[in-house]
Amino acid sequence: MSPEELSFFINDIVVRKLQGLVGIGRVELVGTVNREIHVLLKAERLAPLGLTAPSVSEQLAASQFNLPSGRGNVDAQDMTVATRSAVSTLDELRALRLALPQGKSVSLSDVAVVADTTEKRQDFARLDGEPAIGFTVYKATGAGDVDVARKVATALEEIAGTRPGTEFKIVDDSVTLTLANFLSARSTLVEGAILAVIVVFLFLRDWRATLIAAVSLPLSVIPTFWVMELAGFSLNMLSLLAITLVAGILVDDSIVEIENIVRHKNLGKSAYEAAIDASDEIGLAVIAISAAIIAVFAPVGMMAGEIGQYFRQFGLTVAIAVFFSLLVARLVTPLIAAYFLTSRSKAHLEGTLVTRYRGLVDLAIRWRSITIGLAAGLFALTCLLAVFLPSAFLPPQDTGRITVSIELPPGSTLADNEEVSDLVARRLKAIEDVKTVFVRAGSGSDGVRDIRKSVIVMSIADRNQRKLSLEQIQESVEALLRAIADLRFEFINDRGGRDVSFAILSANGEQASSAARAILTEMRSNTQFVNPASSEATRQPELGVVVSPERAADLGVSAREVATAIRVATMGDADSRLPSFKDSGRLIPIRTLVEDDRIDRSEKLRQLRIMTSSGTLVPLEAVARLKESENVSVIHRMDRQRRVEIGADLAAGITQGEGIAALQNLPSVRALPAEVEMLATGDSDSKGNVFASFAFAMIAGLSLVVVVLILLFGNPLTPLTIVTPLPLALSGVVASLMLTGHPVSLPVVIGILMLMGIVVKNSIMLVDFAIELERSGLPRTEATIEACAERLRPIVMTTLAMVAGMVPAALGHEIGGEFRAPMAVAVIGGLMVSTVLSLVVVPACHVLIGDLSDAIKRLARKMSDGGAAADGSAGALIQGPNGMRK
Repeated sequence: MSPEELSFFINDIVVRKLQGLVGIGRVELVGTVNREIHVLLKAERLAPLGLTAPSVSEQLAASQFNLPSGRGNVDAQDMTVATRSAVSTLDELRALRLALPQGKSVSLSDVAVVADTTEKRQDFARLDGEPAIGFTVYKATGAGDVDVARKVATALEEIAGTRPGTEFKIVDDSVTLTLANFLSARSTLVEGAILAVIVVFLFLRDWRATLIAAVSLPLSVIPTFWVMELAGFSLNMLSLLAITLVAGILVDDSIVEIENIVRHKNLGKSAYEAAIDASDEIGLAVIAISAAIIAVFAPVGMMAGEIGQYFRQFGLTVAIAVFFSLLVARLVTPLIAAYFLTSRSKAHLEGTLVTRYRGLVDLAIRWRSITIGLAAGLFALTCLLAVFLPSAFLPPQDTGRITVSIELPPGSTLADNEEVSDLVARRLKAIEDVKTVFVRAGSGSDGVRDIRKSVIVMSIADRNQRKLSLEQIQESVEALLRAIADLRFEFINDRGGRDVSFAILSANGEQASSAARAILTEMRSNTQFVNPASSEATRQPELGVVVSPERAADLGVSAREVATAIRVATMGDADSRLPSFKDSGRLIPIRTLVEDDRIDRSEKLRQLRIMTSSGTLVPLEAVARLKESENVSVIHRMDRQRRVEIGADLAAGITQGEGIAALQNLPSVRALPAEVEMLATGDSDSKGNVFASFAFAMIAGLSLVVVVLILLFGNPLTPLTIVTPLPLALSGVVASLMLTGHPVSLPVVIGILMLMGIVVKNSIMLVDFAIELERSGLPRTEATIEACAERLRPIVMTTLAMVAGMVPAALGHEIGGEFRAPMAVAVIGGLMVSTVLSLVVVPACHVLIGDLSDAIKRLARKMSDGGAAADGSAGALIQGPNGMRK
């Protein structure tokens, strides 16, 4: 097909078919060539006849229509009346008579050439250097990516099947990555669950007890999926992440239950008695553990703003899954154990290890002030080291694509863009591991129309089939583009932005532009920034038509009439005002123009004729002068202020946080005038919003945890002991990030949030059992040491089970692993360090706070007793000897 025929096929067949599918939001086209009828006016023939381009265009528009005109009774029948004036052939259009000012007429062919052609192109598309027409399909709100992709693929197969020779080729899509993320998350979940179950078996040495713990995972996950569906959630990156991370927690409650049942059974009890006694003994601890986790993640699901839209499903999915895990642990696990756990477990910790641990706990309690002081010092050191950690919004991810935006110098034509884009595409296609190169020309990455700009999308081979890494390929692309003269380029991330982006705002447009230019100059001299550019970096040449008010008034010509004459002569009337030509059921626009060779040069434009109020024609130069200048091609505004957008990539090894810090330290930024404001945008803005939102969620979650623990334990001081591992966990997070080199990013923040709910588990088990032993009559110190010895095995077992569940995610080998790995590393580091330290610090803290609680009670009792005695003495003094008041 010709480009015009292919464009009509896409519009009439493909787009219509796709838009009829359920779940399709919209379809955008690029590279189409639409048919038009051009009426090319001959300027030298118009003036003698008293015609202008606008007058011809208006007469054509007035003569080409089919409109209902009325209704009436004709021959005793009710009929509608329609006025039909449109021509049906090009010959009829050429023969159309145009009215002249003298009362005469002339045929259109006498003053113009009528051509069946195509519209002036403003964009084009290339696939591996070959002309193509691209169309992008967007899903409707609430529809699923995978479902929509399958429907589109089926529809395209049907179209191609009915029209042999038709080929559709996907050049870029998000569905492949979505499916890969789903599959990798699923495999990570399964691998983590298997490793957790193996850890349980190594500790319990009983396949029946291990099976009971393993059953808790599907029993918790399946109802979670059901509630997610009821709530309208989807399986997306964050909800899958929630399920993956919570895998270790889902078996955690059941592990605590089954371990305690096994311990009671080894005391000689029957399985039924052991299940009853053990579940009763551990019940409060299990409920407290789950309630604390739910209290942490519920606020995440309630976060407001854009970040809240992302993490609502994440927080609520974790909370829902933990709730079902609690139900399974309290209702199902003891029931199964009572009838299924018939053999005696061989599991035990070495006596020497427990003995040494008892001695360590005794030493920590004896020197409890020093123990807690050392823990506080470690936390202070952690805070000091955390300042030096790099930060970023998201870790770099291998999505299998590279997107780059290129821009030609001001004044370049679409033909220039086509030539350069073809050259770039050929060179990029020659790079190893580059599968396809798709060029979308006519607009930039921001979607603003500009014939000087193009967006190039490179599809890269699968990571297991590449010889080069994605970073190496991008370096090759950068070197290739730098070798092309007068070409500006910038890499675009998966979110459509750059590594660092911000906006300069001011009510004074010149001040905003001046400040942006100063910042841009300093960024270009700083090696940390790569290819800095602003929305006003290049100015488009402009030919200004300055209308003289005096001359225009004398001749009876308005500035609007001058602008209309120039617009119609150079590009035709507005699309909504164009008449149409009907051909085989298609409405073809008719566009009136002056022949291009008549207006290419400015002196020809000066001779363009303008109709005066007296009916005479005067040249454009009689009422206006032409002035060549440069101006910004697009003006952006925000909150009624001029907005200049600036963006830059970062050099290798520079994180986003370091780039933002370097930007804020630029002299031009620090010396911004009071009338000028700098505002972070894109990922730079999202980074600040995410950290602020999660800080609020953490504070709210911690507050809820404390409230829940106070309600469960009935003591306002007990939660102080239980939350002790939280600062200790941060030490593990900082250490793990420093060892692995991961920056503090969104996944790490999620991991820290998850640690808030997890690490209190160990202290809850210790403190709860210690309190139970104290109630049975043991002194606090002995009760604490005994509780630590008895709870050592379940604490170590559950910690190792959760760590094992995180290991596949921490390795990050799967697609999407770049996002999960930093989070898993943070959780593993925080969990390991907090567990080891809390086994020593929590007992010391519990005894210290218990002593403090006793002292407060004694003081309150003395004050109460003293107050009662004072009241009694006062009463004796007031009462008189004869019973009368004095």
